[in-house]
Amino acid sequence: MKYSVITFGCRVNQADSLGFEEELRAGGATYDVPDQADIVIVNTCSVTTSADQSARQTVRRLARTNPGAKIVVTGCYATRRPDEFREAPNVLRVVANDEKPALVTLLATDFGLTTAQRFGDGDGSCGADIEPGVAGRTAFTLRVQTGCAQPCSYCIIPATRGEPRSAPIAEIQTQIARAVASGFKEIALTGVHLGSYGRDLVPRSSLIALLRAIGGRADGGQAPVRFRISSLEPMDCSREIVDLVADGDSFARHFHLPLQHASTRLLTAMRRPYTVEDYAALVDGIRARMPDASIGCDIIVGFPGERDEDFEALCGYLADSPLTHLHVFPYSDRPGTEASSMSGKVPGGVIRARAARVREIGHRLTSAFRLRQLGTIHRALTIGDGAVAVTGNYLKVRIPPGCDRNEWVTVRITESGDSMAADRLEQDAENASDMANG
Repeated sequence: MKYSVITFGCRVNQADSLGFEEELRAGGATYDVPDQADIVIVNTCSVTTSADQSARQTVRRLARTNPGAKIVVTGCYATRRPDEFREAPNVLRVVANDEKPALVTLLATDFGLTTAQRFGDGDGSCGADIEPGVAGRTAFTLRVQTGCAQPCSYCIIPATRGEPRSAPIAEIQTQIARAVASGFKEIALTGVHLGSYGRDLVPRSSLIALLRAIGGRADGGQAPVRFRISSLEPMDCSREIVDLVADGDSFARHFHLPLQHASTRLLTAMRRPYTVEDYAALVDGIRARMPDASIGCDIIVGFPGERDEDFEALCGYLADSPLTHLHVFPYSDRPGTEASSMSGKVPGGVIRARAARVREIGHRLTSAFRLRQLGTIHRALTIGDGAVAVTGNYLKVRIPPGCDRNEWVTVRITESGDSMAADRLEQDAENASDMANG
């Protein structure tokens, strides 16, 4: 049986999809492109109207281009609006987020698969054929937490992911050890509300406790592994976390800290529990501690009630900020959220124009960051065919030929344009710092 998995949205979905692939391969399935696969799992996102539309279009296209395929739809959109997929052509099942751990088991009888435990669950005895390069992945995405209790007024995700649930530290350490033993050298830690990690555990724990427990060389010192912390809410990025990242080389110097807006009035309407001043102090502090750290953020434009002066305040802050890249989301109503019933809706044309302006600011911030990296030296991990490497501060650089995928290399940045380039240095990559030293 040939399978394919199409994933939309966040790294949590990416981690879930990797779990599906582990189980499918352990049960005897083999990967193929969606147009040739016998079964296609579509893991949907519902954070915006555009995300919903992309998922619907994908399911319809698959039914046309691969009429023999059985389609399984899961994820946040499938959880929020299951009826919109149940009658769609070729859709075999619609699986809610809470049922994701049993998804492959549900399919086993239909397709004659054996079933196995997920990678890292229980005694981890499934022996899944997962290694760097499977489905194009070099880094391993590890979900340590799911669910969210943060009541942002625009967000539907708490309704689709449920209450926060954290994996115990010992279980996470087991998963890390297995990933490293399988050859992975970078592990991305992710969660729906990652900063809330451990608050639901008994006894209670925390994200900093987890990071301290896994820091250092997770494989006992035989080979380096780098952890990348995915999106953190600003109020959860503590001084202790910043210091932990700054003081060692176990963690990539890469932060993603959603701002959403620079108007405190709108942040209050969004139910974001911080002020612009709080956010500025956080990112300014990171930049002072780590001059070459990448700091990305999410921005929403066109939130209900956004006035011209609010938008100008946003642009003014961003232009002078230490941020290095922006993800810009034009506001769209999510039925069932508080914001969807708010007055003062911004016209669509105005939203699109504002989004274009913020994206241009983001392009300038990224270009300036890349220019500052000229001549700096980094430890990087090769991806793809080995001709591109990713640094700790999330630069993708072209390097000279001669490397395979998933090799540590030491590079000096030589070109800073849209397509960055670097020389490969003859230096012990294990001892090279993640950050620039020259």
